[in-house]
Formats: sequence, structure tokens, C-alpha cells
Amino acid sequence: MDGRRGALLLITVVELVVLLDATVVNIALPAIGASLGLGEAALSWVTNAYLLAFGGCMLLGGRAADLLGPRRVFRAGLALFTVASAAAGLAPTATVLIAARAAQGVAAAVVVPAQLALLTATFTAPDARRRAFGVWSAMGASGAAIGTALGGVLTQALGWPSIFLINVPVGVVALGLVARLLPADPVVTAPRRLDIRGAVTGTAALVLLGYGLPALHGDPATAVVTLVAGAVLLVVFLVVEARAAEPVMPLRLYRIREVSVTAVINALVGAAHVPAFALLALYLQNTQQYTPVQSGLAVLPVAVVGIVAARTALPGVLARIGGPGALALGLALQAVALAWYALLPPAADYLTDILLPSLIFGAGLPTAFAGATVPAVTAVGQSDAGIAGGIVGTAQRAGSGLGVAVVLVLAEAVTTSRGYLAGLHAGFLTTAAFAAAGSALALALLRPTRTPQPAGEAP
Repeated sequence: MDGRRGALLLITVVELVVLLDATVVNIALPAIGASLGLGEAALSWVTNAYLLAFGGCMLLGGRAADLLGPRRVFRAGLALFTVASAAAGLAPTATVLIAARAAQGVAAAVVVPAQLALLTATFTAPDARRRAFGVWSAMGASGAAIGTALGGVLTQALGWPSIFLINVPVGVVALGLVARLLPADPVVTAPRRLDIRGAVTGTAALVLLGYGLPALHGDPATAVVTLVAGAVLLVVFLVVEARAAEPVMPLRLYRIREVSVTAVINALVGAAHVPAFALLALYLQNTQQYTPVQSGLAVLPVAVVGIVAARTALPGVLARIGGPGALALGLALQAVALAWYALLPPAADYLTDILLPSLIFGAGLPTAFAGATVPAVTAVGQSDAGIAGGIVGTAQRAGSGLGVAVVLVLAEAVTTSRGYLAGLHAGFLTTAAFAAAGSALALALLRPTRTPQPAGEAP
């Protein structure tokens, strides 16, 4: 295995582990609640602590990668994730578990932007970069489906601590390979300082907004207060960034169309696919009487076809139509699949009603993920690749929170007047509309760019 292939394998395996941890816990929640004496409200924090820390700290993680070096930051984030996973698996109390999940989220927010910077630095030739981003995108896009299936199998076979402890040997091995496989950080000729005021205000604003958006579904009063506080902090953050000598989020990047427009479309990417997995799980378990393990295995083809598509077709797609075209195509495929899900009958035939649209959905996810990342990180200099990845990643997670809130509120309202299945149909149609809107924006606003050919490198 050559060095670059080994680097890609290391980066994508770590990507899969940190992203599937967002969903691997879902099926284990009842067992965790019974073991640690958690009620439903407290139990939700086992998931939310990870998601809020992940979404809230990505800007900080991205800028840290640019200022301190992506390999150094990647290694630090991976070490924290490994230790936090061990703490979660061995947690004697609910407080320790939730704190460990928050630490996992912070670590994931540090690792993911550093991965993007490392991929950009490692793969400079256009063909190699397209293949690398295709594989990386497949891992990210497949994480939710793989996490759902793996969580059910591990919980049933080995108990809920195993869903966290399995990360420990993976993390230890990966840490041992970082120095051998990943490119060294650039030599820093002048001291560079992290913008602490911007990091604190920005992270606090994103955490409050990330908490407030889903809370609209169950606690509107608290949600409004939280969202107002988050909006005020966001304004303070923007003022701080405009005046900072070395801002954690350089506002000049938003003048680059590939960054600003891709951030908006990324929000729609999150709003489309994250609620869809929740709706599909509700349909399979509540109307088709699938067990949690059966439900997880039923959506596993989404991950399988995503990985196959990324390894075979996606590099060619990126070469022919570029990142913006891939983004538009991937979201269009998702819109078709989600509209198909909106036709799910009371008694489904797995092959025609679930598997076929799942295959389309699985092909669309990595295509959109690659297209949603490539334009931003390749439109900026290597010194800003980490924060560009942080911006689009943060936008996607913010969109996920908004999408879950909007879709669940709408589904509940329709359920009250027209029945449970009609509520699910309305939710799927809403996610399809998000995907279609993102596809249209990509076609209308993003230039059909290609990755520039570095001097002296053959195609």
C-alpha cells in the first residue's frame, strides 16, 4: 500500500467512526436508560450532547487546523475522541456518559475539518483528488445508515457499552499510523494566535442555535428564548470577527461564491437527509413492526450502494460535471428517492417500496456530499482549507437541526388531522422539497468549475 492510499484509508476510517457515532447510539437508548436510570428527557442528551458539541465547535476546529497544522490537530482530536469513547463505554453514571458524549462531539468537530485540509494537501492531482473526495464522501454519507445497523447488532450481542468501546482499538491503531501516513504540517514562519473571543462567542452561538431549533418541536417557549440568545451572540461573534487580526472565521471567505453558496446548499443537504432517516425508522418500526435490528439492517443498503458508487462512478462524475454539478445531481437523486418514500403504503413490499428508493437515496448521498465539499475547500488557499470545511460542515449541521424541527412539527400536525401515515408522507415530501431546492440553487448559482491542475503534474 503506497503512502497516499494509506493516508486515504486512515482518514476515511476515522471519518466513518466519528460520523456513525451520531446515530450508533439511537437504538441503544432504551438499554442505556434502563441501565443508568434515565428518563426520556435526560436520555435525549446522550444524543444531543454529541450533536451540539459537534456542530458548535466545527468553526473552531477548522481554524485550529489552519493555524496549528492539520496533522497536529487531527492527532489531538483523534486522541480526545478515543479517550472520550472509553469514558462513555465505562461510564458509571448518566452525568459521566453525557459529559463523555460532549467530549466526543468536540473531538469530532476538530477531526473532520482537519481531514479536509489533509486530503487537500495530500491529493493535489485532479484525478487523485476526485477519487479521494469520493471515498471520503461515501464514508460520511454512509455513516448514518451504518451507525443505525451497527448500533442494533452491538447492543443486542454485547450490550450498550460496546457501541462506544469499539472505537478505542480503532483509535489506538489510527494514532499509531498518523506520523507514518499523513503529510507533515507546513513550517510556521510567524507566530499565529487562535482568536479566543471569536471561538467562545461563535461556539456558544452555534450551540444555542443548535439546541433551540430542535426544541421548537417539544418546548416552543424555551426554544424561542434560546434562539434569541443565540442570535444575539451570533451578532456579537460577527462584530468580533470583523475586528479580529486573525479571526477564527475570516469573513472575507464569504465573498467567495463557492464558500457562501455552498454553505447555504449544505444547510439544505442536512435538512433533507437527516430527518429522512428518522422518518424511515419510524415507518419501519411503527407501521411495519420491524424490530430495531431489522430496521437498521433494512436501511443498510443505503450505505452499501453509497460506498460502491463512490468507488466506481463518483470520480468520473466529478471529472465530467465538477463539484457543483455533482452537488446538483446528488440532491436531485435524493429528491426522487424522498418523494418515492412519500408514497409508502400501510403494508409495504420491501423490494419495491423500500429497497429501490433506498438505492437511489444511497447513490445521491455521497454524490451530494462530495459536491458540497469540493467547491469550497478547493476555491480557497491551502491555509484556509480547514476553516472552509468547517464553514460548510457547520452549515450542514445547522440545517439538520432546522430540518428535524420543521419536519417533525409538520408531520405531527398532519398526523393529528389526517393520521400517522399521512404525517410521515408530509414529512418525506418536505425533505424532498429541501433536496430539490438545493439542487436548483446549485445549478443556478455555482459555476461549473474544475479542480485546477497544479504546475508540473500530469493529468
